[in-house]
Amino acid sequence: MSNTLNDQIDVVESGYEFLLAYAAQGRDTDEGESAPSEVRTILTGMSEAAANICEQLADSSHDFSVITIEDARKSLAAISLVLSQQKISSELVDNLNASIHLRALLTDLFLLSETGL
Repeated sequence: MSNTLNDQIDVVESGYEFLLAYAAQGRDTDEGESAPSEVRTILTGMSEAAANICEQLADSSHDFSVITIEDARKSLAAISLVLSQQKISSELVDNLNASIHLRALLTDLFLLSETGL
């Protein structure tokens, strides 16, 4: 798997799309699925991508990189909180999806994708 910034952006964006679908399922738990569950695998990938985005933008001289790094760190904290739960319900994922931090990161990434920063 490549580790370019665009690849990391794709992981976060596609992960968010999966989380929207998961939230709509009305599940009480992710238990009973193969270990780890698909939602945990997606969230772990998003967490790793957010950390990689921070690393890749750390040397950038553009002011917007600082904002994106802050939003990625905040999103990483929210994702880590969800991953630390014994059960991941659709309602929990729906609240993560609604998080201003994750939405800010997604908006940052959309902007970065379009500008080629």
